[in-house]
Amino acid sequence: MTTPYSTLADHDALGKREAPAALDDSLRAGYWTLEIRPRRSLLQIPIADIWRYRDLLFLLVHRDFVTFYKQTVFGPLWFFIQPLLTALMFTLVFGNIAGLSTDRLPMIVFYLAGITCWGYFSECLNKTSTVFVDNANLFGKVYFPRMITPLSIVVSNLMRLGIQFGLFLAVAAYYMAQGLVHPKPTALLLPVLVLLMAAISLGIGLIFSSLTTKYRDLRFLLSFGVQLLMYVTPVIYPASAIPSKYAWIVALNPLTAIIETFRHGWLGQGDFSLAGLVYSAVCSLGVLVAGTVIFNRVESTFIDTA
Repeated sequence: MTTPYSTLADHDALGKREAPAALDDSLRAGYWTLEIRPRRSLLQIPIADIWRYRDLLFLLVHRDFVTFYKQTVFGPLWFFIQPLLTALMFTLVFGNIAGLSTDRLPMIVFYLAGITCWGYFSECLNKTSTVFVDNANLFGKVYFPRMITPLSIVVSNLMRLGIQFGLFLAVAAYYMAQGLVHPKPTALLLPVLVLLMAAISLGIGLIFSSLTTKYRDLRFLLSFGVQLLMYVTPVIYPASAIPSKYAWIVALNPLTAIIETFRHGWLGQGDFSLAGLVYSAVCSLGVLVAGTVIFNRVESTFIDTA
């Protein structure tokens, strides 16, 4: 049953009082299939609605994952080809030509560790940042919790992360057998690290997706900014190789502690710091809250500007 917005709003405002006679029996009894509220807290995440539309979430995840490499020659093999070719290029340019340190680790597995983490973060951020503009036609035709679309991006990229993490583990296992890589108990923090990367990318993506409905050139700024951010993140170099006078700049980046913890746990090298990890958690929570507030503020009016 679909009920006019004004009728539901009036009925909701009555609270415990008796419903007016103009409302039908189902509304007087307090039952309806859809409740549309005119206002909600800027911090509120419609968890109940998201759960109710979980089938749509799974459908969007399936669509993103299946269609990403549809009608390509290599298909899903690109999930392996991209990080492997990138790691080989980093090995040639930064390892052999530039001679950057890899903390005495084999170059290929060192770079694969950074690429695996960075790839998940950057892919979630870039796709989430345009979610309003990319889905404007869909948003204008049918109701569903808008938060489902950015969440579907984060979840679908988890599948991609799992595949690339499997590639990383296969290469790391080869060097483990040779005694060159020594995992440590901090490897068990992997779910925490993935959660932090997802929160940071989702929060920043929500902020940019909300702003790009009016300021389209922010997409170009974000794309350029993500490229620059990689160079102040220990993806192609270890944190231990940073000169002390510049170390504070890299330390301010919440991704630094995440990637260093990942390397420390799975490769046995890296600057693991509990304080740094707590700092990353605080930053991710702050960014996610800010993104949620801005997203909720823009959600009701973005169709007019998208």
